[in-house]
Amino acid sequence: MYPWERIVPNQDSTLRIIHEAYKRGHEVSITHPTHLTIRNSLTYSLCKTILLTEPITSKPQKLYKNAVFSSSMIALREFDVIFMRSNPPLDGLVLNFLDSIKDDVFIINAIDGLREANNKIYTAAYYDPSSELIPTTHVSKNLDYLLRIIKESDKDKMILKPLDGYGGSGVIIIEKSAMQNIRSLLDFYINGNKGSSNYVILQEYIEGAEKGDVRVLMLNGKPIGALRRVPTAGDVRSNISAGGTVEKYKLTKTDKLLCEKIGQKLVRDGIYYAGLDLINGKLIEINVMSPGTITDINRLNNVKIQEKILDYLEAVVEQRKTLKEDFRAENLFDHAEIKD
Repeated sequence: MYPWERIVPNQDSTLRIIHEAYKRGHEVSITHPTHLTIRNSLTYSLCKTILLTEPITSKPQKLYKNAVFSSSMIALREFDVIFMRSNPPLDGLVLNFLDSIKDDVFIINAIDGLREANNKIYTAAYYDPSSELIPTTHVSKNLDYLLRIIKESDKDKMILKPLDGYGGSGVIIIEKSAMQNIRSLLDFYINGNKGSSNYVILQEYIEGAEKGDVRVLMLNGKPIGALRRVPTAGDVRSNISAGGTVEKYKLTKTDKLLCEKIGQKLVRDGIYYAGLDLINGKLIEINVMSPGTITDINRLNNVKIQEKILDYLEAVVEQRKTLKEDFRAENLFDHAEIKD
């Protein structure tokens, strides 16, 4: 996950998941991608195991305040679950480290799923030729091509954003009325880093976007909570980290149909926990790394989303143990038959 010191205790979603795990008697260790190592062909990480100095209470903030840590190198195959909660962009080498244990530990989200879905190309590449689910989207670093797309669009507005951004960083509206500035703007987004060029996303502007978007948390292909994020006056970004506010929201019939279709693909791809961003019934983005909003959804609906997450994780771990036991028993039986 991101560094423990960066947690905002009253708001943090990861802290709610950790707290719920301890309420159920589980042990939690946290680590960071930079702490991964391989020793004797096994993947280890320098982990900080949270030690409880006082009985667990109903307040995650108290767990955060009182937590002390025991640091040690731990073989990652010893865990039941590895929950990926790092912020984008994802270092692809992290997934290479985890490849060696993906059959031993339940990793959420799955390694192959994260490889495919850890940036915004995953959404853009979803097959939707009639743009019923996803607004028309272009991903490129070719400045002339992007300029042509803007000029040929029958809409006056489009959304421009960096491929690897998160939390609303770099999301802007471009308008044909300011065409004389767009080439310079695209050049900055694409060639801003000296020595390398960056992909950008150019996306159809959805009417109503100025009123905000809907964040839906998906677990095992199904929605488990939602809210509306409303941008501050004069800002297109509705992300909470960018100053947006939140409102209670009930999924519409169109939203539910979209979640069902997208959810099926997410599970097929090994994306078991994700945040969908919707505007007017269309999918804008999928966050597969560290979707937040658990605390706000809980508060607005008097629920505890983290309970559903831990219920799911416990069920998966129990199922995996049962399958392993059945596999061992079957192998023993086969071996006995051969021996006889």
